[in-house]
Amino acid sequence: MFFYSEENHISANDFRVNEGIRVPEVRLIGPNGENIGVVSMKQALQIARDAEMDVVEVSPNAAPPVCRVMDFGKFIYERAKKEREAKKSQTKIEVKEIRLRPKTNEAHRGFKVDDARRWLLQGNKVRVTIKFRGREMDYPEIALEDLREIAEALSDVSVVEAAPQMEGRTMLVVLAPSKGGAKKKEKGEQPPADSKGDMKTS
Repeated sequence: MFFYSEENHISANDFRVNEGIRVPEVRLIGPNGENIGVVSMKQALQIARDAEMDVVEVSPNAAPPVCRVMDFGKFIYERAKKEREAKKSQTKIEVKEIRLRPKTNEAHRGFKVDDARRWLLQGNKVRVTIKFRGREMDYPEIALEDLREIAEALSDVSVVEAAPQMEGRTMLVVLAPSKGGAKKKEKGEQPPADSKGDMKTS
């Protein structure tokens, strides 16, 4: 499950500008940040025209409303640019998955655990699933033990986010990166790129 903070989209409709500011007077801030003081809206518009800029309402609830002389088009562009940069810098957590069967042989399971270790050290979550077929459903304790062993093998780089549970004919557990695992990665203890045979599984 991913959690994202919702950001308000900044657009021209979020502000009253120039003739759209329908009040008799405003407290005006000049184009260089100077406090011009309380002036009529007509005077504010003239000051903005002289500077080839706009009057933008920045504090509508003040008495009188506070406005600023600025290049409104440039202001909106810069705000939108900062929004895009902030979204790019957000950490995106992916959920990877390894799929197993009850009684999966040790070698095959070891490769899957190595994949999970690499993903966890990259900051991703890992969903470990074991799918039952036929009469395998009669022995859920085998799959449960497998999941516990995998969680234990990865306990140095992960924590159990969602305990083992059944979903239909599938038993699963969700592992999330631990802070300790992230610190190890920062210190240079990174797993080999794709050489599965060299990575630790315990």
